Amino acid sequence: MTGHVAALYRHPIKGFTPERLNQAMLSVGQPFPCDRLWAVENGPSGFDPQAPTFIPKQKFAVLMAIAHVAKARTAYDEATGVLRAVAQGQPDFQGSMADEAGRAGFATWLTALLGDEVRGELRVIEAPGHRFMDHPLGHVSIINLASLRDLEQKIGRPLDPLRFRANLYVEGWEPWAEMAWTGRELMLGFARAKVFKPIIRCAATHVDPETAERDMDVVKALFDNYGHMFCGIYMHVTDGGQITVGDACTAPQMEPAR
Repeated sequence: MTGHVAALYRHPIKGFTPERLNQAMLSVGQPFPCDRLWAVENGPSGFDPQAPTFIPKQKFAVLMAIAHVAKARTAYDEATGVLRAVAQGQPDFQGSMADEAGRAGFATWLTALLGDEVRGELRVIEAPGHRFMDHPLGHVSIINLASLRDLEQKIGRPLDPLRFRANLYVEGWEPWAEMAWTGRELMLGFARAKVFKPIIRCAATHVDPETAERDMDVVKALFDNYGHMFCGIYMHVTDGGQITVGDACTAPQMEPAR
């Protein structure tokens, strides 16, 4: 069963706008390039940039806690380090993520946008080599678009795939086949990766990324229809290589029945 890459996305700032790519280079044991480099603290999180460790997403300004985060449209220029952000009713923002003034400027801009939903001082945090993943070992995430379509049919409503904030969106696999692949390897373009685990979903998926409204309970829909709260899989890259939109994503060879 061979699928293909329908779309690639990175999320430079945790919780904020997905940025579409044509291709990416996957490296052994590493997260998706330029993904979750920064997070926005919503009050003190306990994060120490000198000794970075995993921090739960509840500590950050993310869709799970604040639906209106989706009102911000952000775009990061990797070549210059400049972040641009726009939102209806707000002046446009532009600043460098490489310096404290730029990061503080974005936090100030975001505070004005989110208003009463902010529970503490907003602060953009980072640490060299650290990524703000939902799971400390959730390196690269994949959504099987056939699984989403199956869920859509069950609930009778369309689902924007970007609710699930994955790195890869794949066409051509059977619905929910990926749930049986833990520990198995597959090809992603010219890279090879091992399935780590299914992804447990949270209230971030309840937010429409276009309207910034919390308009459906996706977690309940998953449980009611399938008896679990999984959608998508985490991968660990075992052999590096380039992946491009349209590349093959070969499902793992299943062991023959005994």
